[in-house]
Amino acid sequence: MRYVLALVLIVGLTGAAPAPQTTLPDVEDEVMCVECGTPLNVSTAPVAEQERQFIRDRIAEGASKEEIKQLLADEYGPDVLAVPSSPTAWLVPAALAAAALLGVLAVSRRWRGGREPAPGPDLDPADARRLDAELAAFEK
Repeated sequence: MRYVLALVLIVGLTGAAPAPQTTLPDVEDEVMCVECGTPLNVSTAPVAEQERQFIRDRIAEGASKEEIKQLLADEYGPDVLAVPSSPTAWLVPAALAAAALLGVLAVSRRWRGGREPAPGPDLDPADARRLDAELAAFEK
């Protein structure tokens, strides 16, 4: 009988594990201060404290992280979310980076160019002999 009671207690304790509760730091680093545009976890603006209190109130009501983020977006607008939902916000920086890379490649090809250097003036035969002699002396 004692074994059955112990087994029931063990199964009851392990089977009914509560879901993890959302905390302020969980949400705070994924949303922005609507006043200053910085992440909420580093903002010191008065509106940031209002947003934090909004989050605390929703946590007390038992809302999940995603629910709180949706409620914040409904209350303060979509700019409150740190990760943009629009694909344009991801595509424009990628397109600018690709254009910059193509620009660097074009400029580097132009600099290298594959062109021979422009020929200089012809040397006087006496100067050419003297240059050869000095280069030979230098190489020794």
